[in-house]
Order: sequence, then C-alpha cells, then structure tokens
Amino acid sequence: MEQLIGIREQNRHAVTVQLSKLLADEFILYTKTRNAHWNVEGSDFHSMHLFFESQYQQLDEMTDSVAERIRQLGHYAPATIGQLQQLTHLSEYTERDNSSLSFIRELLEDHERVIEFLRENINPFANEFKDAGTGDFITGLMEKHEAMAWMLRAHLGK
Repeated sequence: MEQLIGIREQNRHAVTVQLSKLLADEFILYTKTRNAHWNVEGSDFHSMHLFFESQYQQLDEMTDSVAERIRQLGHYAPATIGQLQQLTHLSEYTERDNSSLSFIRELLEDHERVIEFLRENINPFANEFKDAGTGDFITGLMEKHEAMAWMLRAHLGK
C-alpha cells in the first residue's frame, strides 16, 4: 500500500536501510546485556544482576520502537538472527571473564558505537531524506543510549 506521509519512497527506503542497521545493533546490544544479566559473577552479583536487568528492559523497548518505526515508514523490519547478524556494526561476543567490570566495558563500547551511528544519521534523515520525524526519533534514542552509557561509565569511575 502506498504511503502518503510526505516522504518520497526513495527517501523512506534509504532511511529504513539505516534503521535496519540500527535495529540489528539494538538487538545485539540487548542480547549481550541479557548475557551479562544471566552470567555475571562476583561479590557484586546481586546488584549487577538487577542493574543489567534494568538495562536490557530499556533496550527491549528501544528495539521494539525501531522495528515499529520501520513499519510506520512502510517497510518490513529484519527479523531473523541471520539478517540481524549481517546488518549489525557490533560484534556478538568478545573474550572476557564474567565479572561485572568486563561486561560493563564491553557494553559501554557498544553503546558508544550506537551513539556515534545515531549522531551520524540525525541530520541526513532530517535534511537529505526529508524525514524530520525519524531524525527526532533517533535523537531521542541517542539520548537514552547516552544515559545508559553514563550509568555504565559511572561503574568504571569515569
């Protein structure tokens, strides 16, 4: 069905290509945060178990909102593990121990990569592709990732 929302199909397609990459990154980051929640070890287990739970719950909502934005623009969201692995900028796993600090360092790096990707796309979405709505949407996501990164960074004393 044709979308009559004031954005040319060519532009909506270009935006959803980038949103699909973002969706893949969000899904991988969600999965890695779940892994931290399930597998963290150490004397701070309980508090970190709860902390990672709050983080993956936020990421679950963010992941869903990205997929829904893709659908709002008239395209289908990638929804298989294979598709998401091909699209992501993030690595699925790195060698580390299961201490909270190891998980935090890895998750922080991933959040920072997502923040950079979001920041790079705000102006192109709004200006080049004439989609101020998605530009605004990803600005909000960027702010959420910045807050989550700040919480992770605080555990590292940075």
